Amino acid sequence: MGVVDIRRVFVIVLDSLGIGELPDADLFNDKGSNTLKSLFNTNRLFIPNLDKLGLTHIEGNDYFSSSTGNVASIARMSEKSAGKDTTVGHWEIMGIISERPFPTFPNGFPDEIINIFEKKTGKKVLCNKAYSGTQVLLDYGQLHEKNGDLIVYTSADSVFQIAAKEDIIPVEKLYDYCMTAREILKGKYAVGRVIARPFTGTYPCYTRTANRHDFSVKPPKESALDHLKNSGYDVISVGKINDIFCGQGITESIHTESNKDGMKKTSEITQKDFNGLCFVNLVDFDSKYGHRNDTNGYVKALNDFDQWLGTFLPCLKDDDALIITADHGCDPNTESTDHSREYTPMICYGKKIKPVNLGTRDSFSDIGKTILEMFGVKNDLYGNSFYHQIRNDSQ
Repeated sequence: MGVVDIRRVFVIVLDSLGIGELPDADLFNDKGSNTLKSLFNTNRLFIPNLDKLGLTHIEGNDYFSSSTGNVASIARMSEKSAGKDTTVGHWEIMGIISERPFPTFPNGFPDEIINIFEKKTGKKVLCNKAYSGTQVLLDYGQLHEKNGDLIVYTSADSVFQIAAKEDIIPVEKLYDYCMTAREILKGKYAVGRVIARPFTGTYPCYTRTANRHDFSVKPPKESALDHLKNSGYDVISVGKINDIFCGQGITESIHTESNKDGMKKTSEITQKDFNGLCFVNLVDFDSKYGHRNDTNGYVKALNDFDQWLGTFLPCLKDDDALIITADHGCDPNTESTDHSREYTPMICYGKKIKPVNLGTRDSFSDIGKTILEMFGVKNDLYGNSFYHQIRNDSQ
C-alpha cells in the first residue's frame, strides 16, 4: 500500500448535485437531467472556489467558460448500482454496490403492511400514497390534528415516510413508530429508508422541523467505513451519514439541522486532533431545493457553500485531504420532483494531492477505495483506487 502520508480525510457530499444524465438515464425517466447545468443557466451561480478547485473542468461541464485551471484532482463519477437514491449512492461511495434496486410503491403500500402497522402502533393511517412532502401536510395536516392519525406516504424513492405534528405525536414516539415500521418492512417490502417527518405550525403554514430521522436498512456487508474503524481509524459522521449506514463503521456521530449548521460543525472538526475520516452530508440541496423544484434556492445554497468553502480550505493541514462529491442528481428544472440518474462530481484537494483530470470513472466506489489506500488499509471492496495517480510524491 505504500507509506501512509494522509492523516485526515474530509468527504463532503453535496446531496443531489448531479452533473449530467448517465447513459441509462432513460431507463429511470431522467433523460435530459443535469442538476448543475440547470443552476448554471440561471446566470446567478457564483462559485469561484469550486471553479478554482476544478468543478468547471470536469468532463461534460463544457457549458462553463472558466479562465482558471484546476488546483485539485477531478473526475466525473458513474453510478454502478441499480438505483438513484441516497442510500444506494452513499453505500456505493463507500464500496457497496447494490445489484438490485430497493422496492418502490408508487400506488402506496399494500393493505397487509398497513394493517400490521396500524395494529402494532394502535394508530390509523392517513394518505398511503406517493406524495410531495409539503403538499401532503396541506392535504392531510388538519385531519391529523383532529384525530391524531399518522400521515404515511412514499415517493418515487424507496421510502416509508411518517409525518406527525410534534405537539400531537412527540418526536421520540414518532421515532418508535418508525422503528416499528422498519421491523415490519422486510423481504420484498424492505424499503431503503423509513423516515420520520415531524412538523409544526398551523394550517396552512406547516413547517417540517430539523428532527427528521432516517431509519435505513442495514448495509448488506462491510463498507469502507467498517474497514477504517476496524483498523483503528476515527470515522466521524456529520449529518445523516450515521442514519444511512445504521451506525455501522461510525465512531462518532454529529447531528445537524441544516447546511449552515453542517458546514459550521465541519469547520469545528478541523480543530480536532483525529486520525481518519470525517464524512459529511449536506442535505438541504436535495430536501429543500431539488425535491421542491426550487432552482433559485438551490443556486443560493451552492453559492453559500462556495463562500464557506473559501473559509474552510485554509483550515486544512498539510496532511489533510478534502473530497467533494454527490450521491445522485435532483434536477430542480425538470417536471419531476424526484431524484435523477446522473453522473456526480469528484474533487480531491490537499497539499499532498496533485491536480489530475481523471476523466470519467466507472463507479462512485472508486472514492472509498482511494480513501482506504490513503490510509494503507487492505480490503476487497469493489472499486479502483486513483490515489497512485493523484499522490504528490514531491511533498
